Amino acid sequence: MTPEEQKEFERRRKSRNLVVAGTLLFFVMLFYAITIVRIGDG
Repeated sequence: MTPEEQKEFERRRKSRNLVVAGTLLFFVMLFYAITIVRIGDG
């Protein structure tokens, strides 16, 4: 793998990791919000 290909691979991996982290954070916040609403109604 050439240095250029290695840099492109690392850039794509970092981008994909950010998307996965953002999605995970979204679901955590969604779960938290739903829990708070359900407890508030309780």
